[in-house]
Amino acid sequence: MIRMFFYSIACLLPAVLHGAIRLPALVGSNMVLQQNDSVSIWGWANPSERITVFTGWDNRSTTVTTSGDAKWTLKVHTPVAGGPYEIRLKGANEIVLKNILIGEVWLCSGQSNMEYGYYNGIRQIAAELPVCHNNNIRFFNIPKTTAASLQDDCSGKWEVCDSNSLKTFSAVGYFFGLKLQQSLGVPVGLINASWGGTPAEVWAPEHLVAGDPILSAAAARLAPSVWWPNKPGYAYNAMIAPLVNFNVKGVIWYQGEANVNTADTYAPLFTGLIKTWRAAWHRELPFYYVQIAPFSYDKEYQAALLREAQARTSALPGTGMVVVADVTENVKDIHPQDKRTVGNRLANWALGENYGKTGFAWKSPVFKEMSISKNKALIRFANVPASLSIKGEAPVALYIAGADHVFYEASAKVDKDVLIVWSKKVEKPEMVRYGFSNTAIGNIFSLEGLPVAPFRTDDLPVAQ
Repeated sequence: MIRMFFYSIACLLPAVLHGAIRLPALVGSNMVLQQNDSVSIWGWANPSERITVFTGWDNRSTTVTTSGDAKWTLKVHTPVAGGPYEIRLKGANEIVLKNILIGEVWLCSGQSNMEYGYYNGIRQIAAELPVCHNNNIRFFNIPKTTAASLQDDCSGKWEVCDSNSLKTFSAVGYFFGLKLQQSLGVPVGLINASWGGTPAEVWAPEHLVAGDPILSAAAARLAPSVWWPNKPGYAYNAMIAPLVNFNVKGVIWYQGEANVNTADTYAPLFTGLIKTWRAAWHRELPFYYVQIAPFSYDKEYQAALLREAQARTSALPGTGMVVVADVTENVKDIHPQDKRTVGNRLANWALGENYGKTGFAWKSPVFKEMSISKNKALIRFANVPASLSIKGEAPVALYIAGADHVFYEASAKVDKDVLIVWSKKVEKPEMVRYGFSNTAIGNIFSLEGLPVAPFRTDDLPVAQ
């Protein structure tokens, strides 16, 4: 009996004394680390175990001791973009991470229009497969997962962009990353955490919604589904929280279709989501998002009000809104095929705002103010470098009304950054609307080719 006891203890001793280093899925071979930054390397091992990390780009080592809860973390400084490099981790065991690049890392998140790619019938991705291999673009796909509490790890692995890995990646994310990589000439790492159909509430920390009676009441109105979660925080806990130790440059986001029934609370919800993500990463992450595209929703103004809420969110510093009404082919399809234009416009925001690139426009014209001159409304815009332009013989989706609040189709002409609007049926105009419906596809652009963002000058109540 005693002999068997000591034999059992002897069998356990190697596991007790020589615990293996374990790394989170994000810290692995083929990853891209943010350049010119202090980035975290972290994991788990036996308590009090000494972990040494050797970084191949500077041949330096950093040592840390595992805490009593079996966790360890340390910071290493990354150089300018380059690679490939190796990272060697040594404790009781040794792990070698290979083919690591230093460059720019972005998180891609949202619902189906961010998620969709090759297997969802996006033809532009099918056309890319023969030519897409690029060792300087790396993908990390996070599987659809939920959790009732914050998680510290996720599933997935870093992969080099090729005809196999691209098939399962976000089309918008890929085109965004491709333009960055080609324009900057540096490696780009893309992390995809998206889930079709999900409302924004599931991507926000639970406390943001639970702590606000208005947001909590709106969340209670979300319809349950067998295809996606609707409980606040459930996607955040499992698909975002495990990422916050990993430095990213910024976030691109395409979501909103699932919140058209709660458009009245979307602006504070979305603004709060951005702020809490920034707090989790301890940095003011650039956050660029896509205004939802035209689609024939059940109620007349659902999408218009959601777009209006998205536009209000752009008042938050460090954010930017991409307008995509012009890329819609079919308002009966909630998933527009043209993902290249969307990805390119998101990339232009990053290139212009964060990387100092010039020679192009990246901000759509947005309504600034209205004045009245006799029987005409003069609409002025921000973000018009040269002039506005109307494609076609006359403007579409443009309406004007007087004190009776009856809207009529309007005529218009352009005077540089001013849109002059009138109708023979409105002698004294008081308000103008452009693109303010679920399905409107306007035809007013900047000379640089960016569509004017939908707007209205009134705040009349409309049905949701």
